[in-house]
Formats: sequence, structure tokens, C-alpha cells
Amino acid sequence: MAKILVIDDDAHIREVCKLVIESMGYEVTAKPSLTKGLEALDAQPYDVVYLDVDLPDGNGLLSIPKITDRDKAPEVIIFTGASYPNGAELAIKNGAWDYIEKPATAESMTLPLIRALQYRKEKFAHRPPTVALKRDGIIGNSQRVAACLDLVAQAANADANTLITGETGTGKELFARAIHDNSERAEGPFVVVDCSSLTETLIESVLFGHAKGAFTGAEKKQEGLIKQADKGTLFLDEVGELPFAQQKAFLRVLQERRFRPVGAKEEETSDFRLVAATNKDLEAMVDAGDFRNDLLFRLRTMHIHIPPLRQRGEDIRELAIYYMNAFCKKYKVPLKGFSPEFLDSLTEYDWPGNVRELVNLMENIIVRAQFEPTLYPKHLPPEVRIRIMSGKRQEAASGLEAELAPSVEQAASAPAEMTITPFDNYKKETEFRYFKALMQQAGGDIHKACEMSDLGKQSLYRYLRIHSIPTRQ
Repeated sequence: MAKILVIDDDAHIREVCKLVIESMGYEVTAKPSLTKGLEALDAQPYDVVYLDVDLPDGNGLLSIPKITDRDKAPEVIIFTGASYPNGAELAIKNGAWDYIEKPATAESMTLPLIRALQYRKEKFAHRPPTVALKRDGIIGNSQRVAACLDLVAQAANADANTLITGETGTGKELFARAIHDNSERAEGPFVVVDCSSLTETLIESVLFGHAKGAFTGAEKKQEGLIKQADKGTLFLDEVGELPFAQQKAFLRVLQERRFRPVGAKEEETSDFRLVAATNKDLEAMVDAGDFRNDLLFRLRTMHIHIPPLRQRGEDIRELAIYYMNAFCKKYKVPLKGFSPEFLDSLTEYDWPGNVRELVNLMENIIVRAQFEPTLYPKHLPPEVRIRIMSGKRQEAASGLEAELAPSVEQAASAPAEMTITPFDNYKKETEFRYFKALMQQAGGDIHKACEMSDLGKQSLYRYLRIHSIPTRQ
């Protein structure tokens, strides 16, 4: 029997949903808040979640990833009476199955449910046996990485053009290579084209090749990169840098797999699979007239977005250990240990340069601390430590501002009731009361406390240590 979860703060709506969905023969659980809904999802799996937007403890649209970033995640149907100009667009971008506005007829409310359950039944019934992916260099087992690897597997089993997007340093080329290595073209070449280094005067010669005597210095025929990728994969790195004037010519190559080398009389063919990557917003470039819309459609038959490292904090420890071991081996030094504070610092850092920055940082540390057995925060570069401390100050200031807001109102109405103490003492006392109450209300459950406070696990542990608050009351 399918299990449905309804998250809505309106008791009447919850009751109506239960009556309608139970009449269809499904099991229904209804929760009045986002926190209680997430607790229900942690306790058992559900097939579909009906999610309101304006909840007392959060926004449903922004909370969709908290529901979908889990194994065999349920389908999410936004069911709201609030009117948002871009609500449906945001819901779909965040992975929702459908967006329904209240009041809704029984048919408009239940048809998406029927289709979502039909989809899940077919999806899990016909899922092929799990095969270990070749994922050289892709470190981490977070839910976000697992979702990307699922798409890599799908892309590898097809021959469709694939667009990989993500910030600089997220490892887009590693995922492109994983697609190639797990495909039927794995024995063929993997040819990289760095579009950012192509000049308009040389791009045709580099991509298409040239005939002997095509221009001064062309003493012999030269194969272009497109021909070199025959029977393999052509990887266009930083495709957003491809000159606009050459995009039309390349579009024809994608459509027909035919091209004419510079100075040649006859066309040539190349049987290649295309994977492209960019850190730019190609849709915005299309709107600005800097990128062809028809080329974008061709490139992203499949689309894989690689999340930044700050959104996959649970992978940082594994990444740090992997590269620590790799660089210790490279420089022939003994393996090192980590202090808890060192790992806390890595987790608290926001990694603007993503995985590439972490790799460079670990090499820097190993080179500088070759003969020191344990790594501490002092081994981090000064600019990293300063950025971490700046982030802590901003976090503390934001938290203090939130705590002070009601106190200021009370002080204005009854100034004699508040005893003024030194600011640092007030801050410490306020933090202590907050985190003590947090752990009591969470029943000592760290995961629940993180959800309630919207803090990362490492940050929460740090505050508990500072104020000597036990996790179990």
C-alpha cells in the first residue's frame, strides 16, 4: 500500500486530504509543521508528500531539497493557498512533481498523485541491477553526489549529448570522464577541447583540422580534435566561451557529424559522443544574445548539475583524508592524524574554490607540515583561517541580532525590567540558554537539533563544547 504524507498547518485541509486519499486505498499521515513532517520522513519512507508553502516553521518551496535529498526520495506535490509569482517555477526547479493551488477539485488534487505513484511503480520495478561505476577521482558518498552519479550512469548507458554545469572547481571534467569510462565508447579516445583557449582565427583549424597548404605554415594535413574523437567522446570544456560566430558551424557538426577541414575540398565524418561543461548560466547568455538557443537545446539533451562543496559538507572529511593520504604518498612522508578542531575548521569553511581549492590546500599543508604527525587549525593558510573567523563573527552577529530583537522591544516598554551586564557576558548567557533549551527540546538528538537550529553538525558540536552542554540531558 502506498504511503502518503500531508504537511499542512490547516487542520481542515489535513482532514480533507486524509479523507480523499484514504478513500483511494492509500495510507495517509498528516503533520501540522515542517519539523514534524521531516521527523516523519526520517522515521519511515513515504511515496508522495503533499507540501504546503506557508508553514509556521519554514517555507515549503525552499524545503523541497530536504525531502528529496534522501534514498528513494518521495515525490513532492506542492499544495498551497498562497499565491507566489514564481512559485510553480521554483517548485519544479527544486524537484517537485507538481504544483497545485487551493482551492482544488478532487480530480486536480488526486490525478497528480495517481501519476506520481504510477511513475514510482514503473521506476523501481524496471530499475536495472546496480553496477559499480568507475568513478576515478570522484570522492564522496553524500546524497547529492549519489544523485549526480545516478545521472552519470543514465548518460553512460545512452549516447545523448550531455551538459554538465557547476561552479569552477567542482570537478566537471571528472564527471565527464566517468560518463566516457562507463559507456560503450570507453575503449575510444576522450578528447578535451578547452573552449576558453580557442581564438577566432584558429578555432576552425583546431576543431576541424586543415589540408596541406591551407594557409602559410600548413606543410601537411592535420586532423582536428573532432576527427580525433572518432569512436570516442568529445569533451567541450567551458563551452560558454565558444565564440558566437563559430557556434553555428559547430551546431551543424552536432546535427550531421560532418565537417570540412580548412582548405579541404571534401567533407569528413566523425562518430563522436559529445559532453560539454560550463560554469556559466547559458540561459542568461541566450537572453543576452551571447549564446545560440538552438545550440543550447542540442547540448543539454541530458543535464547534470554538480553541487558546490559547501552544499555537500558531509563529503569534506572523506575528501580531506583521501588527498592527505595521496599527498603523503607523493611526498614520501608518514600519514598524518587530524585534530577534531582541524576537521571542524574544514567543515566551517565555505570553499569558494570548491574541491579544487581543497586539493590545493591539502597539498600546501602536507608540504609545509611534512614532519608533524598531527594537523591542527594552525596548519591552515592564514587567509582560510581569517575567512572562517569572519564567517563565525557574522553568524554570531546574526544570532545575537535575532536574540536581541524581542529584548529591545521589551526594554523600550519596560526599561527597568532589564539588568544591563557586560556585552560578552550577555552574549554567553544568551547562547547558553539557547543551546540548552535546544538540546532539551530535541531530546538530546543531534540530528533533530540541527534541523531545528538550521546549524551544521560540526557547528552545533562546537557550540555545545564551548558552553559545556551535554548532548543527552
